[in-house]
Amino acid sequence: MPLSSMDRVRLEKAAVDEGFGLRRPDDGEWMAFDGLDMPTSLRLFHRDGVYYVAVNHPAVAAELTRRWQGLPARTEPIPPADFHHFAVPDTAPLQELIRHAYQLARALPPEPLRAFALRTAGMPRSTEAERWVVQRVGQDVFREALDIYWEGRCAVTGVSDRRLLRASHMKPWARCETDAERLDPYNGLLLTAHLDAAFDAGLISFADGGEILLADTFAGRDREAVGIGAGMRVGRLAAGHLGYLGWHRENVFPGGR
Repeated sequence: MPLSSMDRVRLEKAAVDEGFGLRRPDDGEWMAFDGLDMPTSLRLFHRDGVYYVAVNHPAVAAELTRRWQGLPARTEPIPPADFHHFAVPDTAPLQELIRHAYQLARALPPEPLRAFALRTAGMPRSTEAERWVVQRVGQDVFREALDIYWEGRCAVTGVSDRRLLRASHMKPWARCETDAERLDPYNGLLLTAHLDAAFDAGLISFADGGEILLADTFAGRDREAVGIGAGMRVGRLAAGHLGYLGWHRENVFPGGR
């Protein structure tokens, strides 16, 4: 059954309101949209009271699958090739899901690297001062991606005051081999300043399951004074974090620095 005029109005409004404002010709039964400022596409459909959202960004789809509690996606309608689809029961969760997809598309690779290339195009890099300015731009891009990915909250404590948060690399900027590594949001955690300092110094790290690891050199009285202790954990680690986190445990955590 083709989409009704009212369905089309509702679906287009949801897409445009949440950042997917480039309308494309229909893709079979699905209404098609592209992002205004990033190369991610959206497909939308409605049938029997269920709204379907399909995205073509595998990492975004994986994150939505881990985070989003919607209806089980039915086998019908079949999404276009290379799209992953989700189902929700009403227009409010429809908009929320599309908004979340848009935010993740801005934060996940390759978007930070693309944003960095655009912002630094034509910037000189011949002197140390010029290279520092370029690095500063990259660090800003990295922080923006972590803000989005962690939804503006510390990955461990949930603190949301931006003034108290730091973008913490697992594999430090200077040790990365490529800009893709430096800007990869999976190479970072958004942490409160005291956790960032301890993480950077190798006094703490995290297991693949998210549990905090405490260095033997991190004195108990100091841990108590700053409120860092066993039982703390990162609430949401993805597969993309694990390689970088393993690097941190092997190269930064033992003995600190």
